[in-house]
Amino acid sequence: PFSIRLSKPTETYVEAEARRTRRSKSAVVEDLTEEAARMRRYPGIEFIQAGDGTRRARLRGTGMYVWLTLQLLEDLYGNSIDDMVADYDLLTKQHLQLALAYYSEYPDEIDEPMAENRRPVEERRELYPFIQVEYFDAAS
Repeated sequence: PFSIRLSKPTETYVEAEARRTRRSKSAVVEDLTEEAARMRRYPGIEFIQAGDGTRRARLRGTGMYVWLTLQLLEDLYGNSIDDMVADYDLLTKQHLQLALAYYSEYPDEIDEPMAENRRPVEERRELYPFIQVEYFDAAS
């Protein structure tokens, strides 16, 4: 353990975030530090608040989550980076290489939402009987 001194604006932010998320100030500072370290180690990665309240890694400038990008690469493109880049104007080969490098260090963070997204429709209907499922033809 060690102590740090934060600037007044940063301390105010940390206190507010701790109240909002019902976590300790130490937990908030640890999360902020972890995100900052990851963004420095993987330039081009940013973090945003996902719909489920978690913070998710995203490829800066694309609007795409790392996990979703890698799922599309695997499921639709058979891991062919060149084919995927040809179909997505905002994606570059460097984006996909960055996503793969990030995944190699943080696979659990990527695998969890991919597995959730791949849950069968029948399982989702059982959990949420009110949902309506519409299918579309991606080729049209």
